[in-house]
Amino acid sequence: MAEKPHLNLIFTGHVDHGKSTLVGRLLYDTGALSENDLRKLKEEAEKVGKATFEFAFAMDQLKEERERGVTIDIAHRDFHTQKYYFTIIDAPGHKDFVKNMITGASQADAAVLVCSAKEGVQAQTIEHAFLLKVLGVQQFIFAINKMDAVSYDKGKYDSTKDALYAKLKPMGYPVDKIAAIPVSAYMGDNVAKKSPNTGWYNGPTFIEALDALVVPKKATDKSLRLPIQEVFTITGQGTVPVGRVEAGILKPNSKVVIMPENVTGEVKSIEMHHQSLPQAIPGDNVGFALKGIEKKAIRRGSVVGDPHAPPTVVEEFTAQVVVLNHPTAIGKNYTPVFHIHTAQIACTITEILEKKDPKTGGTLQKSPDFIKTGDVAVVKIKPTRPVCAEKYSEYPALGRFAMRDMGQTVAAGIILDVVPRKG
Repeated sequence: MAEKPHLNLIFTGHVDHGKSTLVGRLLYDTGALSENDLRKLKEEAEKVGKATFEFAFAMDQLKEERERGVTIDIAHRDFHTQKYYFTIIDAPGHKDFVKNMITGASQADAAVLVCSAKEGVQAQTIEHAFLLKVLGVQQFIFAINKMDAVSYDKGKYDSTKDALYAKLKPMGYPVDKIAAIPVSAYMGDNVAKKSPNTGWYNGPTFIEALDALVVPKKATDKSLRLPIQEVFTITGQGTVPVGRVEAGILKPNSKVVIMPENVTGEVKSIEMHHQSLPQAIPGDNVGFALKGIEKKAIRRGSVVGDPHAPPTVVEEFTAQVVVLNHPTAIGKNYTPVFHIHTAQIACTITEILEKKDPKTGGTLQKSPDFIKTGDVAVVKIKPTRPVCAEKYSEYPALGRFAMRDMGQTVAAGIILDVVPRKG
């Protein structure tokens, strides 16, 4: 059987809007979660006093999460539809976990935004939607969940959808092209099959909407870029970094350079899901054994590339940022932690070049002294130590970032231009 095209799918939404339940239901309805698995999860959910959480438990592998009933880390699960093979990146909805969500968003080909018809649109729903857009996710599905809790009322569905559209349209979401599906994740309405409870709805089911997504063109023609997520030492294999190929092709027996450390070595073998691969292409999450590089020489945030076209180490960069949530204002010399691909590094805003009108993209003000929540601006940024970054237009995954401070995401942005580091 030919391998189905693969897509990474991120689920986001407010913490109580039923995101994990929708994921569990999807796994169950597509056969990725067996009757037996579900029965065990149901028993476990009842044991810890969370009787309706069995679907959610399918994603929440960590014991601590089960006991707290909250999704923390990013979990990965696979399932198949008729057309595609999907990997779900289940991003946490909880406020402290936006950082993990950003890691997830940068890997997603499409996003599902879950919004409850019972609770309505929350600030967090909008923040997540905004981050996904700024972080370059291009395809979306809206799931208007908990329809069972509002007696499948069309009015409730319409008002939730309209509120969502009103907020997302100014952000540049093509809302008229995005399916907004009335679902009950817990009961299964409109997930795999059309529900008799929503006779007023004539759009696609959730799974039909998934099959209507398109596979983004792979950047196989570009130079290799693979940001490292973790580095292991494995007996018999030596140094084994793990990461996702963002551009180019990784092949065994090829020479690679790792920046910003500027160390070179050779790829001995590549593995994905415990199978050896003849090559890894963009979108593949792989582990690869290296010859000639010690574990301590590289780390999370280093980027693997081709020695003839190495990843860019930046002296400074110009970026367009959106201030999401800052208690006061951001001025010159502000130095929060930047999350750029898998790197986390303090960087300083050295100059605020202009403030833009988020609705039109035009210039509102040149060289303002500061920017605050809601502002879109073009700024110059200087990392406090060497880091790899690229223009968003050339390597999107290495050209977007989030700024974190005081335990929250204060801003997010994309890199417009870079000044490479000399020497």
